[in-house]
Amino acid sequence: MILVLGVAALIWSIGHILRLPMQARWLMLGLLYIAVLGLQLAMPAGTPLREATGGSASMWLIFGGLVGVIWLYREVLSKLRARADETQKNIAQEQSPPPSAGMSEVELERYARHIVMREVGGPGQMRLRGAKVLVVGAGGLGAPALMYLAGAGVGTIGVIDDDIVSLSNLQRQIIHTDDRSDMPKVFSAETAMKALNPHVNVRPYQRRLTADIAEDLFADYDLILDGSDSFATRQMVNAAAVATGTPLVAGAISQWEGQVTVYDPAGGSPCLACIFPQPPAAGQAPSCAEAGVIGALPGVVGSMMALEAIKEITGAGETLRGKMLIYDGLYAETRSIGIKRRADCACCGNI
Repeated sequence: MILVLGVAALIWSIGHILRLPMQARWLMLGLLYIAVLGLQLAMPAGTPLREATGGSASMWLIFGGLVGVIWLYREVLSKLRARADETQKNIAQEQSPPPSAGMSEVELERYARHIVMREVGGPGQMRLRGAKVLVVGAGGLGAPALMYLAGAGVGTIGVIDDDIVSLSNLQRQIIHTDDRSDMPKVFSAETAMKALNPHVNVRPYQRRLTADIAEDLFADYDLILDGSDSFATRQMVNAAAVATGTPLVAGAISQWEGQVTVYDPAGGSPCLACIFPQPPAAGQAPSCAEAGVIGALPGVVGSMMALEAIKEITGAGETLRGKMLIYDGLYAETRSIGIKRRADCACCGNI
């Protein structure tokens, strides 16, 4: 055995000195193995040469089998790696849109952190660019949602609100500023969004959302975000979204707690009326003005709403369809509960 290993080392060293290709060196070692195995099989037991080369053919057969298994494993692993690299390369090519895809060099740089993500990429960013999203309310929830939608490059962003900026808003409504006090919130929001991203088209509607205009307005958008602060308005928004078949990302906050979900009966998930068929009793769902709200909470929940909108548009991941995410800021707890459509729902039961 030692003799064979010595010869093998000598062959490898000579090949190295002569700078022979690796394939040639392995071929010579293979010929050595075949010669030794042939000696073990051809010569009678006990002969000096057979004893010097191991004394048993079975030992060399086991050794050859192990080497073969290792070689086969390396070959298979090498092919799998090559296939994975090729797949990753193809994905990167598909998700890295050239300038001719419609985005300028400035936009490519602006959205680079999206484009390099496998779940978004160039196609997802183009879907954001072509999307139209309406946000109901430019207050606590609407403020962060609008900013992140604009930053993400949503092509057309509508915002409807009839309120004006007041000092009491600035504790949480980060889209507004002190020097824009008494300005209509929709125009203040437009100023902030255009300052952040001049590539987005902002449509401000300075008026109260009413049932007689809601359906016509919603029909012009791909997605609705409801950041309103009263249950009556949420009911109206929900009814109009159901009537137009428009997915609705809904958020609500009070004091330390917030919730987010995606209502879309046309897509199989429930609507607001499935979960809350009756308005809450007086005092059970007070507004932020009545109950108060910690300043950072709308930022958390509004950002979640923007994230759900981005996923909805790009098709990335899994949205909150059929689930409601509840966030307790006071005790730093997050939980998700399942929600289902009701066949007898007065709002969406006939869909």
